[in-house]
Amino acid sequence: MSAVGLYVPPRSRRALLHRLPAGAKLLGLVLAVGAVVAAANAAVALAAAATAALLHPLCGVGVRPALRTLRALAPFLLAIALFQWLAGDWPSAARVCGQLLAAALLAGLVTASTRVSEMLDLFEKLARPLARFGADPRRVALVLALTVRCIPLVASAWHTSREAYIARGLRGRPDVMVVPVIVGLLRSADALGDALTARGID
Repeated sequence: MSAVGLYVPPRSRRALLHRLPAGAKLLGLVLAVGAVVAAANAAVALAAAATAALLHPLCGVGVRPALRTLRALAPFLLAIALFQWLAGDWPSAARVCGQLLAAALLAGLVTASTRVSEMLDLFEKLARPLARFGADPRRVALVLALTVRCIPLVASAWHTSREAYIARGLRGRPDVMVVPVIVGLLRSADALGDALTARGID
């Protein structure tokens, strides 16, 4: 993986997705997710999620990125499914969860097959029209870069807190992991702010 822990180098010469331009992959992602949402059908949403999961090994990314996405989303999907079931019915819960999972897996596939530098170059180009309104395309790309960088930081902070939680023999109190995670993220934010200030970026 890359330094940000997102890009996965191609595992075979047939990994065509890695060779596609970032713009084409982003456009395909928007169209695919839009089609799944527009269909508003539980079977279509679940089929799209299953297809997105199968595409990971087929496109040379492997199954680990898909499994990480599933583990990260599992608590939220369970909560959403329970809420939808209580407020509506099971088909609605399956549809909403399927759509979210399909979107997350497809986005993860694009991220895993695209170098961060390529994605940032694309976003900088897309942000150039905003220069007419006083926005700096490079700053827009920087914000996106920091956003991408924070994804693995949050996951790492949670993983570290969970390991400490288990090492102390704690059980049944997952809420005690929240404060260490927040403290760790605040310290990382302070360090990042100091680094940006030292480089003359306000």
